[in-house]
Amino acid sequence: MIADPSTLLLRLFPDPCLRQKAVAVTEFDANLAAVADRMIEMMFEQRGIGLAAPQVGLGIRMFVAHVPEDPEDEDRLVSTDPPGATAKPVVFVNPQIEHMRVPVVPYEEGCLSLPEIRGDVLRPELIRVRAQDVSGEPFEMGAMGLLARCIQHETDHLDGVLIIDKFTQLSRLKNRSAIKSLKRAAGEW
Repeated sequence: MIADPSTLLLRLFPDPCLRQKAVAVTEFDANLAAVADRMIEMMFEQRGIGLAAPQVGLGIRMFVAHVPEDPEDEDRLVSTDPPGATAKPVVFVNPQIEHMRVPVVPYEEGCLSLPEIRGDVLRPELIRVRAQDVSGEPFEMGAMGLLARCIQHETDHLDGVLIIDKFTQLSRLKNRSAIKSLKRAAGEW
């Protein structure tokens, strides 16, 4: 068993589990599905668009995301392939991102594990991702815009990388005192 889904809690920076590299999922069972379902609930409770397993204290390569397309909002034109793939939350297990040969663009990101901290991160705006669902079935998805950014952000969590590691220099400076406050609150300062 990976974990009892009812015991999952959102981990905040500087919790050490946020810095650990997650391991591949090899067992696809009812417990994995229950954990994924609870992560989706937690993502919605926190009003997020993605949540990675390390953010709930689990060192496995899995995240959930929900970025529904909105034709009225330029940032929500997610252009998924296959179409409609994000109409409901998606579970990504053992994801692998293929970055397309496109320019990187800045966009302000936040993170549920870093409350009150937002800053610009440079990322490709078009990606392709290969992953497995909670049953172990492989799938592929093309994404752009906010969905592509969300997938890259959550995959970073699986490698122990946080947005503060990827902030532009200006965003790093802008958030320096907020990051110190989080560390101080956790007794690290």
